[in-house]
Amino acid sequence: MLAERAARAGVKNPLAPKPPHMPDKAKAKSVIFLFMAGGPSHIETFDPKPLLNELNGQKRPAEFGEAKYQFIKPDARLMGTKRTFARYGKSGIEVSDLFPHTAQIVDDLAIIRSCHADMVVHSAAQYQMFTGRIIPGFPAMGSWVVYGLGNESDSLPAYVVLPDPHGALEGGQPMYSNGFLPAVYQPTMLRPGPRPILNLSLPAGVDPAERKKTIGLIRQLNEANLREGDEEFEARIASYDLAFKMQTEAPDVFDISRESPETLEMYGVGEEKTDDYGRRCLLARRMVEKGVRFVCAVSGGGTGETQWDAHANIEENHPRMAVQTDKAVAGLIRDLKRRGMLDSTLVLWGGEFGRSPEAEGGKGRDHHNLGFSMWMAGGGIKGGQVIGATDAIGLKAIEKPYHIRDIHTTVLNQLGLQQDALSYMHLGRRERLTEIQGEVIREIV
Repeated sequence: MLAERAARAGVKNPLAPKPPHMPDKAKAKSVIFLFMAGGPSHIETFDPKPLLNELNGQKRPAEFGEAKYQFIKPDARLMGTKRTFARYGKSGIEVSDLFPHTAQIVDDLAIIRSCHADMVVHSAAQYQMFTGRIIPGFPAMGSWVVYGLGNESDSLPAYVVLPDPHGALEGGQPMYSNGFLPAVYQPTMLRPGPRPILNLSLPAGVDPAERKKTIGLIRQLNEANLREGDEEFEARIASYDLAFKMQTEAPDVFDISRESPETLEMYGVGEEKTDDYGRRCLLARRMVEKGVRFVCAVSGGGTGETQWDAHANIEENHPRMAVQTDKAVAGLIRDLKRRGMLDSTLVLWGGEFGRSPEAEGGKGRDHHNLGFSMWMAGGGIKGGQVIGATDAIGLKAIEKPYHIRDIHTTVLNQLGLQQDALSYMHLGRRERLTEIQGEVIREIV
């Protein structure tokens, strides 16, 4: 009824589903970004370096070149890893003992060991990971995707961020934001914890018919003052309608008690260390199932040690962070697959950079942007393979190096979006997510 009234009033719905630019290449309909904030170490996770262990305690050999760090001193020494690696799956891909659950689904993953980026400070690196730029003010990947494809659900937000309960990240809200895109493409930030949305139920004594009348009156008053081209006001009008629909339809989506005990166990819901991220990964699947276009589930928040930011002691930090996420991540892939959703859902895993081969102080590793690992699964990605390589100590991406803009271009490609066509005129310039030409990672599509 509200949609029909809006159409009669000439109010367009910018979130209406849109066809992709390249229908023949559109394998995925939605994206789940599992963002490991702070920078997980490639050396401790998906990129084993035996030589690094052999050179433990020595200065970096000159043949590996130079690297700029944030905190590491010039006299720093190489630090081997205490993690062990084994080969898993039919593909025989090596995975660290940090991820026993992820190791079991490695045949679904395309691990890119040769990622690189431009910045070694968290905020700038986070902006680049999400927006393609190293400064705030540009639209995030989720906003671009919704701008290009709209939303398949009219009762749930198009772009959702599930933050970590430990607090905000260095990049803050701008890393997720719509930037200069119209306000309707902004993310919906859910609350951490067991109640991601407050006041989702109708107030006591108010029935749906009465609430519908109220929303209708608010819309009429708003439309009476609506000026053509007022995108902020149009977004506000749409938000009232969405809030009403969420009160009537969304409670079922956020009620994970409807899931079977076997599914809850698969994600680690109910277990002390895995409950939080397990709930958020399960919510991501439930939202995508209902048509939400882009979901970001963040692991890590607040100060460095409650992120993957292992400056002080990587052997304390990484096992703690891994146990919180490993079961949930593997559970998500398994659940999507058994429900027939993995083919249409692109899952991206990674942080804003990796960690240094040298020790910072004694037991930690510094930020490292010259070579690190990310992985993709689902959405038409060819799993069970490793792409690219860093050098023998994990310092630099040397074989098939892929920049963050190539990751973005590949995500867009799997959604059927062309990086040049997905543009927006801002201050006299056609802006896009990839800034300059990105490259599709052909080996995995």
